[in-house]
Amino acid sequence: MPIAAFGQSVRSVTIVTEPSARVWIDDVEYGTTDSDGRIRFRTFAVGVHKLRVRAQGFREVVQNLPAGNEIKVPLVRSADEAELAFQMAEAESDKEKAAALYEKAIKIRPNYPDAFIGLARVQSSLGDVDEAMKAVRAARKLKPGFALASTVEARILKDEGNLDQAVASFKRAIIEGRGFQPEAHTGLGLIYREKAESSVSDGDTDSATANYLLAAGELQKAATQLAGAPDAITIYQLLGDSYERADKWPEAIRVYEQFLRVFPDANEAEMFRSFIVQAKKRIANSQ
Repeated sequence: MPIAAFGQSVRSVTIVTEPSARVWIDDVEYGTTDSDGRIRFRTFAVGVHKLRVRAQGFREVVQNLPAGNEIKVPLVRSADEAELAFQMAEAESDKEKAAALYEKAIKIRPNYPDAFIGLARVQSSLGDVDEAMKAVRAARKLKPGFALASTVEARILKDEGNLDQAVASFKRAIIEGRGFQPEAHTGLGLIYREKAESSVSDGDTDSATANYLLAAGELQKAATQLAGAPDAITIYQLLGDSYERADKWPEAIRVYEQFLRVFPDANEAEMFRSFIVQAKKRIANSQ
């Protein structure tokens, strides 16, 4: 898939399918349909992008995102026990129950890399790092070059404090994803921000600035790749803040203005407008 530039144009899309269906574009989740089976969001205006729709009890549909503003995606009931167990695991809030459901899906379908990744995430959240890493390795064995497996591995390493190894795994995920892996770009951005904050504590302003700019570079890629997905809102805040802390106020303004183009009706829009006002004041006061 093409890697869009920051400042990309977006379009409004409405997906019409089953109620409570989850919707992804390029494996980035955009939300869940309402009781009428509809969800409206803004996403990429150009390029070929993958649409994925999944609802409890139905077969998952994966297709190219068509042109047009309203896209109907009919779903068919599933009798696949492994798929149904996987869906139940994804919806389960109790982590131990979710792990058991992922394991059930894997027992029924041993070559189920997505279930291994779901299991790895849950086991990591339960503190069972060894089992989580074992699940990651199983997913990678089943699906060589699986970018999400490397991303999850990196997150586990980061949570364990192994930052250098985490950076290497995030970078491998980006290579495996041919440049498109917003979760990995976000992970790298957060690590560089941590390093910047550590440098601030040590009084090393040059190192802090350098790391904030590294963070901004990764977060900008993540924001671009997330397009209009809800997770992008937090990324824009972190991105603008990274530029501000590096004393790059014009760049911060550009970020906040791009946010308003992508999310003009977001609850956070007024806050971003205030960021622009404050940044312009800082520029005026420095002249």
